[in-house]
This record gives sequence, structure tokens and C-alpha cells, in this order.
Amino acid sequence: MGRFERYLTLWVGLAILGGVILGLAMPSVFQAVARLEWAHVNLVVAVFIWVMIYPMMIQIDWSAVKDVGKKPRGLMLTLVVNWLIKPFTMAALGVLFFQHVFAPWVDPKSASEYIAGMILLGVAPCTAMVFVWSQLVKGDANYTLVQVSINDLIMVVAFAPIAAFLLGVTNVTVPWETLVLSTVLYVVLPLAAGMVTRHFLMRRSGHAVEDFVAVLKPWSIVGLIATVVLLFGFQAETIVAKPLVIAMIAVPLIVQSYGIFIVSYLGAKALKLPHNIAGPACLIGTSNFFELAVAVAISLFGLNSGAALATVVGVLVEVPVMLSLVAIVNRTQGWFTTPSRVA
Repeated sequence: MGRFERYLTLWVGLAILGGVILGLAMPSVFQAVARLEWAHVNLVVAVFIWVMIYPMMIQIDWSAVKDVGKKPRGLMLTLVVNWLIKPFTMAALGVLFFQHVFAPWVDPKSASEYIAGMILLGVAPCTAMVFVWSQLVKGDANYTLVQVSINDLIMVVAFAPIAAFLLGVTNVTVPWETLVLSTVLYVVLPLAAGMVTRHFLMRRSGHAVEDFVAVLKPWSIVGLIATVVLLFGFQAETIVAKPLVIAMIAVPLIVQSYGIFIVSYLGAKALKLPHNIAGPACLIGTSNFFELAVAVAISLFGLNSGAALATVVGVLVEVPVMLSLVAIVNRTQGWFTTPSRVA
């Protein structure tokens, strides 16, 4: 690991600070960039995320993807955590904190909206950033692709019913434009580009893929830092105007993230998964598909609602929390088996 990557947490911390400062100093610039969106997917952020995940897509070996089904335990862990545990623990934590712990400081209407926003985050497992976290923990690129793809397929049929059940409403609809556009931008296009690139590199030499990925890897980190600057710049005024509310929303989200990670990691340990599958499996369950959650929150509760604010706080919390979990995964490689020892 190079010096730049070794201090990634520091760079992200500076990016958070820089994003807030720039957002306050140049609000019109960030507002203009924020308007460059389609179906609640910001196109500039999409470009940076694309830069982040493209190197991992080059590493995907399609001849090995078909073998993922021979090792179903990692897939089962991801699906159980994402769809049978995570949405319900998020709802429970939201109720615990905003109807009890923080009740003296939050009015009931706002509390119910914050809970709703957190539920929407809990029902939307991540699609794009998972590839970044998987790359940082040296995860199996082929296995990660299959995990993300299966989650996306389940999301099509399970998101609306689970969200409607937990929210106690009947009019939850999936914003198909957001879901389809995100899948195309974050999975289909970079995957296709990766396949084409890998094909030409493999024709050149056996080590050309590794050499090219090594050249791109620093740019992947630059894309991550640029994304953080934009996300915090977009919300700089809100962060300064409502620090206490943001802090209160962040508490259950952070508890949820670490709690789900612990459950997933213990499950991976019990299932004797190899480290390169256990790491991504646990991180998929911990991160969220924030574009989808934000889109649904706005459509159900309005742009300036507490629910929309809660989903935005989820975006702000995710990167620092996920980087800390990446560090934990990398430092506990010895807890897990090597790939060759798992059938």
C-alpha cells in the first residue's frame, strides 16, 4: 500500500473539512453542480464514482464468475443481512432514539420523519460504493459483482413492500428512473468498459491487467476524495445551520452501521468464509444506496422534510464510517481462511 493510500482516512477527513468550507465560500458553484442531475442522480458525482469503480471492473474475470455459485455461503450471508435483518434493526433504532432517547429535544412530527428517512436507508443496500470498499479490502471482484447484481434484482421486488410495511403507508413506489439510471451508470457501463479494457490488455500480455490497474488505482482514490468534497459541499449550509439535528440523526445511523457490521462479521466467521469474500459481504450489508433513499424520501415527504434530511445525513456519515470498517477488515485478515481452503 502506497503512502497516499496509507493515509486515506486523513485525506478523507481533510476532504470533509474542505467540502464544508468550499460549500460555504462558493455556494452558487456547488448549487450549480447539484442541479446537474437526472432522476435524483447527480451526474458529476456519478463520474467520480465511475472513476472509483472502473479499476475493479477491469479485474473481473468472467471465466471465474460462473464459479461463484459453487460458494453460496457469502451470498446467503449478504442476502440475510440486507433483507431480513438490516431494515428492521434500522426501524427499531430509529424508534428507540427519536421516540425515547431524543424525544425531549425533537417534536413528534419531525421525529417520525427522521425515522422514516432512516428506514428508507435501511431498505436500500448499496450498489456503487461497494465496489470501492471491496477493492480497498482486496475483495474478490467476481464475487462482489454477483453479490451486488443479486441485491439489485431483489431490490426491484422487495424494496417497496418492506418500506411500505415499516413506514405504515401504502403508496411507496420504486422510482424506476433512479434505480435503472444508477444501475446503468454504476454497474453496466463501467462493467462493459472494464470487460473491453481487460480483453485488449490480456491480448497484450499476461501481466498487463495488473500493471494498468496499478496505474489507475491512485485515480480511484482521487475519485473518492472528490466525491466526498462534493457531497459535503452540497450540504455545507445545512451542516452549519442544523448541527444538533444532524448529530442526533447520525447517532442511530452510526450504531446501525457498526451493529450490522458486527453481526455480518460474526456470521462470516461462523460460516468460515475466506477473507476476500467475508470482507465485501459484510461491507455490502453496512452501506446504503443513498440515491434511491433520497429519491423516495423526497417523493413521499417533500424536499425539505425531515425524512429527506435523514437520508442526506446517511450520505454524510457513510464514507467516514465505511473507511473505519475497511480498516477493521484489513487488520483482521488472520481471523479468516484463505480462498484455497474454502470449497
